[in-house]
Amino acid sequence: MIAQFDAYSIDQIQEKDAWKICDFMVANEARFKHYFPKTLEQNLTPTLSELFVQKMLKQSRLKEAFLFTLKHEETRELAGIIYIKKIDWHKKQGEFSYCIGYSFEGQNLTSRAIKTLSDYAFVTLGLQTLQIISHKDNLGSIKVALKNHFKWQKTLENEFTPVGGQPLNMELYELYRNH
Repeated sequence: MIAQFDAYSIDQIQEKDAWKICDFMVANEARFKHYFPKTLEQNLTPTLSELFVQKMLKQSRLKEAFLFTLKHEETRELAGIIYIKKIDWHKKQGEFSYCIGYSFEGQNLTSRAIKTLSDYAFVTLGLQTLQIISHKDNLGSIKVALKNHFKWQKTLENEFTPVGGQPLNMELYELYRNH
């Protein structure tokens, strides 16, 4: 386990998480199809989730990306997942990406997980810059960035194209190790 707060724990993804991730993604499909389409499509069945977890474990071993689970300690229910991805070891930079289940929204869990994992990224991984990229209308995600002292840097034009949609401008927020 990486960290624990209140009744929740954060840990790196494990093989045994495949079924929970599948259940989590399918239960929140409408919520994730817009901003998490690739993760969603890789977790629509238990078999796909097992392949997804294997891929993420490999990326973790290769230090290309890290995936963490946020679980309720007592029920072991998956509340959310958090990536540290797009890692550039030369720049010592990585990007957070996260999603939380419907039933866990509004409890400050994502903000607390990002705080914990920011410390982990700086101290354990040795990163110097962390990024959050969010659409201006994703107020929950922007709130997570601002609560954790990420500062708005700029608008990234045509940064993200949702499935079947037009390219969207996204907002870049950054946090530096010695903020």
